[in-house]
Amino acid sequence: MKITRVGSVLLQPMPWVLVKIETDEGITGIGEAYHGPGVHQIVVDERLTRLLIGQDPRNVDKLFHDMMDGMSASGYYQGAVMSAISGIEGALWDITGQATGLPIWQLLGGKFRDKIRMYASLFNPVHTPEAYVETAQEAEAMGFTQVKFGIEYLHGMRRDFYNRSLSNDEIAHNVKVCAALRKNLKSNTDIAMDCHWAYAPVDMVKLARAVEDLNLAWLEDPIPPENVAAMAQLKSQVRTPIATGENFYTRFGFRDLIQSQAADIITPDLAKAGGLLEGRRIADMADMYYINVAPHHVCGPIETVAVCHLCAAIPNFQAFEFHYPPHPLWHAMIEESPLIQDGFITVPNRPGLGMTLNEDALRSYVKQDFGFLG
Repeated sequence: MKITRVGSVLLQPMPWVLVKIETDEGITGIGEAYHGPGVHQIVVDERLTRLLIGQDPRNVDKLFHDMMDGMSASGYYQGAVMSAISGIEGALWDITGQATGLPIWQLLGGKFRDKIRMYASLFNPVHTPEAYVETAQEAEAMGFTQVKFGIEYLHGMRRDFYNRSLSNDEIAHNVKVCAALRKNLKSNTDIAMDCHWAYAPVDMVKLARAVEDLNLAWLEDPIPPENVAAMAQLKSQVRTPIATGENFYTRFGFRDLIQSQAADIITPDLAKAGGLLEGRRIADMADMYYINVAPHHVCGPIETVAVCHLCAAIPNFQAFEFHYPPHPLWHAMIEESPLIQDGFITVPNRPGLGMTLNEDALRSYVKQDFGFLG
């Protein structure tokens, strides 16, 4: 079996990037890459495709290394190039599973679980505690057992955006949101807060200590990602669990974070961190330190299902992100929708990815097509 063609498409208004790989035996693989600027163009760049055309797609790890080595002068360890490689890697696994008659989770070593616990990452344009409670209760009624909200910057509260500080009023507001959620949700529903890498350790310590009695599942991305030592120091000063990892790339990027035990939970985004096998390696490294994995996720249903295969195959999986409420395209683009039932996704048992893409549903959402739809 040989690869004959590589294509990509950028969708809108959700900027999802899909990857298609065709073979000379009629098997086609679908993947999804993180939607960074230019990723869909890099997927079909000759510097990548020349490493793939004519090769056996079932040699997934070899091709991953070939792409890494071949793009070594283009920032392959992170950024848009790594996102493109990650999306291609997922399509290769889809082909390999179809060719062998096995689901991807089986190729990754078998599964620990049949269903993947999803958590609802809440969006509400009204930033009041009452509005978040309303959205969270909707998600809870749909079966989600964990919700997450993003820390709010409200106009007039921030003293100085550039010094990464939190004002007293900002801290108080976000404590009120947490408290309202805790009061109005079921006792066993987990709550997490996402800080979006925006703040200084000293203020994150204040916030984390202010919510300690509310028993959050985690405080996510409290400080910028580039200083693991600062993250470790922050973690040592608080009882609220610290989660981070969406802006780290490959197992090499996660090594210091995991080995220094600077986080209680790691949150790799597999659509840009290296794909499924690299995700397996990252999870295995974390498991050596009894650190759980809760993948970050902002992609469409193709990558959602791909990551579910990985979540099934690792012992230290905790929860998987789902943005709620979703865009209508999320449900329209696959035949097997709705995927999520009572807050969980059942892991497919069909060969490869196990999903059927509805290409007709995509056509009205296409922004740029590079040989994906033909």
